[in-house]
Amino acid sequence: MQDTVRTTKEKNLSNGQLKVCYEYAEQNNIEVIDKYIDRAMTGTNDNREQFQKMIADSNKHYFQVVLCYQFDRFARNRYDSATNKNKLKKNGVKVISARENISEDASGVLMESVLEGMAEYYSVELSQKVKRGMRINAEKGLYNGGTIPLGLKVDKEQHYQIDEETAPIVRKIFEMYNKGNTIVQIRKYLETKGLKYSSCKIRTVLGNKKYIGIYTHNGKETPNVIPQIIDNELFEDIQKKLEKNKHSRSRLKTNTEYILTTKLFCGECKAMMVGISGTSCNGTIHNYYSCNNSRKKKCHRKNVKKDYIEKIVVEKARSILTDENIEQIANTVYELAQKEINDNTNLKRLEKRLKENETQNKNLIDSLKMCNVDSVRQTIFDEIQKMDEERKEIEKELLLEGMQKIDITVPEIKFFLKEMRSGKIEDINYCKMLVNVLISKIYLYDDNITIIFNTQNKPYNEKIPLIEELEEKLGASSYKVRPAQP
Repeated sequence: MQDTVRTTKEKNLSNGQLKVCYEYAEQNNIEVIDKYIDRAMTGTNDNREQFQKMIADSNKHYFQVVLCYQFDRFARNRYDSATNKNKLKKNGVKVISARENISEDASGVLMESVLEGMAEYYSVELSQKVKRGMRINAEKGLYNGGTIPLGLKVDKEQHYQIDEETAPIVRKIFEMYNKGNTIVQIRKYLETKGLKYSSCKIRTVLGNKKYIGIYTHNGKETPNVIPQIIDNELFEDIQKKLEKNKHSRSRLKTNTEYILTTKLFCGECKAMMVGISGTSCNGTIHNYYSCNNSRKKKCHRKNVKKDYIEKIVVEKARSILTDENIEQIANTVYELAQKEINDNTNLKRLEKRLKENETQNKNLIDSLKMCNVDSVRQTIFDEIQKMDEERKEIEKELLLEGMQKIDITVPEIKFFLKEMRSGKIEDINYCKMLVNVLISKIYLYDDNITIIFNTQNKPYNEKIPLIEELEEKLGASSYKVRPAQP
């Protein structure tokens, strides 16, 4: 029976990479029914139109496989990768790579986790270099890309200048809000000017420090590098009004990240535990993990405080990164990577095609030497030229395949793992990477926890005093309960 598949590939999609996906599908009896392609977009996040359409379409259950060129094309971020793979898994859809034939046993899971973790690590390292360049630009007042604020423009030297046509509109927005006009009234005013601005975008305009000459980048402010449109005193008055209104609108909002999502399961019913938040009568927000079935009244599992259980898991995950374990993990991943290189079916196919091409070309040349008929000689000569063009194309594909192979060394893997061991517990991104690279699943019981690591065959069990659990469910009248914000 054939599997039906959607192919996905986002950044710098080439015909060669798409061809590899089609060839893999043909060799593995997979029928390609459609493609999701986000061109010229980064793979470091999943905020891509076609990618999100693929996730949504998986709910319709008319394909069973998502085929990508390689896993870092699906997602560079391990956390997003795990989350989106889990969404697809719930819909019966599996993600596979045309280039990385990673097995599904424990060693294969370990290799995939480490490779994706390293891809994310080096992506972050590259990001830091880019951010350094952007910081230097900001200090000079140079345009760093993105949307140019209303009322400003950028000259050929990438400096900000006042746009005399739209700057009066910006001044009007500030004057209206200062006089007590609502955001809705300001939005209607902008519509008369042919501008469609959402309420959120209008608030962004009102809070943009570029209008008082300040360039803000990553929290650092550089004054007097942009021509000023709004008076300082007026701007400060506006900020006070915005803060007052913001407080009344967003008391109950939370942007908390739940790093054990897709990893933490109820030990009693094996359902996934999800993040929820509760707000007490005094406005304090509390965050918990709750069994999905308990929320549906199908399980009596108590909720557990988010910070408490995450601290236990993160500290245990880091504790297994001993020198001995790092050595073992690095050697295992390296051996698996080398095996993937040796078992590269696409590379073997290209080498076979090149050998066949050389043989056919030699036969054609021999035939040309023996032939005395001009018309036939011309036909053979034309065929030799075609074979020569095909040979160049095969050699090009072989070169690309060699450049894109899993090329890592034991020292590189050990360096990555030691960096993980020395990270700061306070860094949420570090904690997410630690959990997603090292941990497969976590089962939480009333008084103990079972952690299944990607690096070990046997699960780790430990009795823990869950003193931080709620004594009563969050349905009590003193709390307002809602699912956690994504």
